[in-house]
Amino acid sequence: MTDQKHLTQSSDNLSPNTIHLSDMPEHIPDRHFEAKEVPKEGIEVSSSVQVLPSICVQALVHPTTSSSLPTEAIDLTTSQAPSQSRIQTATIMACLMAAVFVAALDVTIIVTALPTISRQFSSDTAYTWVGTAYVLTYNTSSPLWGSLSDIFGRKPVLLSGIAIFFIGSLMCGAAPSLSILLAGRAVQGLGGAGCIVLVNICVSDLFSLRDRGFYFGLIGVMWALASGIGPVIGGVFTQSLSWRYCFWLNLPITGLVFVLLLFTLRLPNPQTPILEGLATIDWVGAILISAFSVMILLGLNFGGSTYPWSSATVICLIIFGASTFGIFIFHSAKLTKSPIIPLHKFTSASAISSLCLCFTHGIVFMGVSYYLPLYFQTVLATSPLKSGIYMLPFIITMTITSGLTGLYIMKTGHYIPAVYLGIILTPLGIGLFITFPPATNWIKLIIFQIIGAVGLGLNFEGPLLALQAVVGNKDVAMATATFGFVRSMSNAFSIVIGGVVFANVMARQRPQLGRVLGDDIAEQLAGDAAANIGVIDGLSESEKVVVKMALLKAVKAMWILYTAFAGTSVIAGLGMKAHVLSKDNEGSQVGLANRGRQREQVDPGAQGAGAGQ
Repeated sequence: MTDQKHLTQSSDNLSPNTIHLSDMPEHIPDRHFEAKEVPKEGIEVSSSVQVLPSICVQALVHPTTSSSLPTEAIDLTTSQAPSQSRIQTATIMACLMAAVFVAALDVTIIVTALPTISRQFSSDTAYTWVGTAYVLTYNTSSPLWGSLSDIFGRKPVLLSGIAIFFIGSLMCGAAPSLSILLAGRAVQGLGGAGCIVLVNICVSDLFSLRDRGFYFGLIGVMWALASGIGPVIGGVFTQSLSWRYCFWLNLPITGLVFVLLLFTLRLPNPQTPILEGLATIDWVGAILISAFSVMILLGLNFGGSTYPWSSATVICLIIFGASTFGIFIFHSAKLTKSPIIPLHKFTSASAISSLCLCFTHGIVFMGVSYYLPLYFQTVLATSPLKSGIYMLPFIITMTITSGLTGLYIMKTGHYIPAVYLGIILTPLGIGLFITFPPATNWIKLIIFQIIGAVGLGLNFEGPLLALQAVVGNKDVAMATATFGFVRSMSNAFSIVIGGVVFANVMARQRPQLGRVLGDDIAEQLAGDAAANIGVIDGLSESEKVVVKMALLKAVKAMWILYTAFAGTSVIAGLGMKAHVLSKDNEGSQVGLANRGRQREQVDPGAQGAGAGQ
């Protein structure tokens, strides 16, 4: 008590430098300070609060007036993650996994329902815009969710994302017109981005850097399941019930998740005033990165389908999009103190490699998930349900691999071996897809899918863990949101470029197809990849053989493209460095003061956090 009285004497008799963190005993973080031992004139301390050393010392050295207390002690909510029982942890993780599942599912579930939706609303543009509306708002809003969670806390922002996704799903399921459906898809994309980004951030807050590898593995399992079975579920609903059930499915799941997380998820809430918090966001940067995403994705989407690649529309969209990204980089580096994407945090070789591997991995993963069912349904002439059965080797293997990889990282603290093995097996497995035959060959279908799935499953966790280790705990939300933005861009980019390659190869075969099938059918086959599924059904057996060979050639061209991207992941993966994955959970730092600290400091972790493993 003598030392305690000395610490709590008037600040007039103490120099601000009297107490240093290095002078404090190492066991201080584990102690509880009672409110009765600390004067309440300058700071309110709950009756039993576990505090970090910096906050504790500031409160004790400057107790007399609120004006003498550093803002970190007032505005910054710093908390070690509260202890959870196994039941609570299981409940929270089940809810977070379900949120990721429905958000990821909506990227692919609509694919097999698009022909029916187009016929019902008598609109050919539905093929493009029902999928694009979701992807655009998903991509453009991803970086913003990280900033919002830093300011307002993880839980309220996550619940907001779930609520927005619920509203969007309700709009889509009840849509009386195409315009309402497109608006609902845009709202869905906004909420879906919030769900996925905040789930990863919450996992980062709840678990130590080493332990979170296992839980990221579970999130990867949900990604794999949703992407693999999405087209199958969409096909079953469309054939047996209605395409609207693709959206009704989300309502009970998200509703239950919202209620359970409301009562079970315990994370710091800084209770930041809404207007004051919104004023600190880099809105200019958010607009610039959104404009970049929209123009690039629309340019790639329009090129070769809606407009020729040489058209002014496509050229202007791509050029202006690239220019906007250049302006965004300049703005983030020079014109704002709190950029929505802090580029200076990602200048190390390991951080750059992590983001590059995230991008290439996302391209290959989404390409296989999206277009492998196309091969089954067009070339092998399977139904949507059968295509799902054919996908089982890929889905099951990838989910098991992702889960086991997370467990391996948690047990050993090493992620580099998994990364290296993944970047070797992925191009090998996807490269073997090029040899898929025009008829069912079960040995090739099963073995080649397993090899590719193992390679992809190994790299769901490693790149994100490496990035978080580099930037440090203080910037984990921004790093995770940036990682999510890169992944979402890669997914959208993958679908677009895969479709472009497919359409271009089919267009080159149009004269040959026209001589056999007639110009009208040849014109339809040269269009959107998903549209080809319905065209084949009405052909004779001899005509189907000609069309299947043409489709096989187009699908092979896509596999060559994705194999090339898988090859570039080797370069990206080799640039990643091993970092120490701490077993200590530092909790989260949220609130306006955390934004101030991010502006004033460059995290020492960027200088090379962690030594080699």
